[in-house]
Amino acid sequence: MSNIRKQHTSIFKAKVALAAIRGEETTAQLAARYEVHPTMINSWKKQLEESAAGVFDSSRNGSKEKKTEETLAELYRHIGQLKVERDFLAKRPGI
Repeated sequence: MSNIRKQHTSIFKAKVALAAIRGEETTAQLAARYEVHPTMINSWKKQLEESAAGVFDSSRNGSKEKKTEETLAELYRHIGQLKVERDFLAKRPGI
């Protein structure tokens, strides 16, 4: 018998965890319906509850935008430096 573990997608995990949070069915019923161990359902439910606040966190999105702007500024500085070097070398045909 092979010991290959099932790989569940994040969408599937979220679906099962949301069903567990709703509480319409017990964990055992959800485990039977989705064919996963009840411990996994509880783990996914806990992860969802802990990370749910991050969905509404605007500072997280702001930091991503700030990082992108910093990267763009660095790239523009590098382009400017390359243009200066190119112009300098263009004036010296012997090099």
